[in-house]
Amino acid sequence: MTRTAEDQAKEAAAAGNAEGLRSHWRDVPTGVWALGFVSMLMDISSEMIHALLPVYMVTVLGTSALTVGMIEGIAEATASVTKVFSGALSDWLGKRKWLAAFGYGLAAFTKPIFPLAPTVGWLVAARFIDRVGKGIRGAPRDALVADISPPHLRGASFGLRQSLDTVGAFLGPLIAIGLMWLTANHFRAVFWFAVVPAFLSFALISVAVSEPERPPNLRRVRLPLHRSELGRLGAIYWWIVVVATVFTLARFSEAFLVLKAQAIGVPLMLVPAVLVVMNVAYAMSAYPVGILSDRVDRVVILIAGLLLLAAADLALAFAPGLLGLGIGVVLWGLHMGFTQGLLAALIADAAPAELRGTAFGMFNLATGVALLAASMIAGGLWDAVGPAGTFLAGAAFSALTLIGLLTLRTRLASPAG
Repeated sequence: MTRTAEDQAKEAAAAGNAEGLRSHWRDVPTGVWALGFVSMLMDISSEMIHALLPVYMVTVLGTSALTVGMIEGIAEATASVTKVFSGALSDWLGKRKWLAAFGYGLAAFTKPIFPLAPTVGWLVAARFIDRVGKGIRGAPRDALVADISPPHLRGASFGLRQSLDTVGAFLGPLIAIGLMWLTANHFRAVFWFAVVPAFLSFALISVAVSEPERPPNLRRVRLPLHRSELGRLGAIYWWIVVVATVFTLARFSEAFLVLKAQAIGVPLMLVPAVLVVMNVAYAMSAYPVGILSDRVDRVVILIAGLLLLAAADLALAFAPGLLGLGIGVVLWGLHMGFTQGLLAALIADAAPAELRGTAFGMFNLATGVALLAASMIAGGLWDAVGPAGTFLAGAAFSALTLIGLLTLRTRLASPAG
């Protein structure tokens, strides 16, 4: 008798996962590991640039904090809009790998623009194209992780990919710090070094990731963005999207953590350490939290992550000096580890297999628009009333999100959904 994926999931749960973390390291599919290292290399490249870009724009090119917020928000919103169409295209084609590879390739070939850019306009264009690449790869890659992963390891798989991605996110700023020291604060030289891991990432996804066989009984999707297909995503899916959107209003761009460090007098060479500390906390928590989410209520863990974000905002608003900055940055990183992989796992749980690309695309569109609004609000408050106003606004949106999470938990517990 053939066992279904659900049978395997029940057996794994009944066994209690007695071998702990080690069994997950062995059981997570090879493709998920490969995608994790692809993400890690691209994040090393991107974060080497992004860790320095806000300070570069403010101190070298003379832009305002509001402009930084608008550029960051527009860049991320661009990625999110693109994800809708790439995700839907992957559902229509029934293939995801080469769309993801094209997105990584576009980002790699954009990286040389950063050291060559003579004005803010060039940087905006580079960020725009780079984020288009991110948008093209994002939804197909996440849907590919869901396709590859068995249901009882879905939280662990998303957590592992997110953790490896975030290892790159803290290695990037750490490398940037060393290169800034070696080059006597030569921004453009660091930006040139960032080109190398971007092309390695593109090469790795091209040769090391395999597309899983499409199940023969899986329904073909003709018009993924048609109203009838979007309706198939279901009420629970749309509730998750609404909650995640409000959540995103509370967590604006990490560029403001960098500006906070600069505002309290952290030396220019050490400013990227803020993102190093944040991403270490993020990377160390994402995978264990993903494993935990396969065993307990995911929404309860999301609530814990929300409380960590509120605590981070309050620390960054009120706690003085380097200690306050350090506490706030660590809590911010932990909140990311407690939430980002789990939101992806919830989307994968709720969406039909044939519409996963569309589901991740719509999810990222909604949260990307929210990030644009959040970054603009954060930048405006920063210029008008200072850092405290920015982080207090984040805490206020966290309180609103808590209401949505409690409602979502009730709906998930309801037999009718």
